[in-house]
Amino acid sequence: MNRSGLSVCLLATVTIAATGTVQAQELKTMDDVGSALNACWSPPSDSKNSAVTLSFSFKRDGSLIGPPRASAINVQGDDKARKAFVNAAIEAVEKCTPLKLAPTLSQGIGGNVFTMQFHSSD
Repeated sequence: MNRSGLSVCLLATVTIAATGTVQAQELKTMDDVGSALNACWSPPSDSKNSAVTLSFSFKRDGSLIGPPRASAINVQGDDKARKAFVNAAIEAVEKCTPLKLAPTLSQGIGGNVFTMQFHSSD
């Protein structure tokens, strides 16, 4: 929720994708943002039936306002597996930013909290 009380939520189902960088193309929609972050996601190879939801906010320049935070965690395995999975999701968001946002998207994005689910293949 941002300062004016508006709530914006991005819920994207993220599947395994090759590690990559954000495209040079401007991102015009939140679907584009989800796809760009998805391109950076690579779950630990030994993770199965696991998911983590991260909450994070962007500045208008496409950089993060602080680190992403896990808001829901469902990871199979021990504490080490849990930590590795959560860290991999956080690293995916961090290595993909700053995002190249289109002016129309950047005007309304600053300070809003977004959530995105990262999961392993089953």
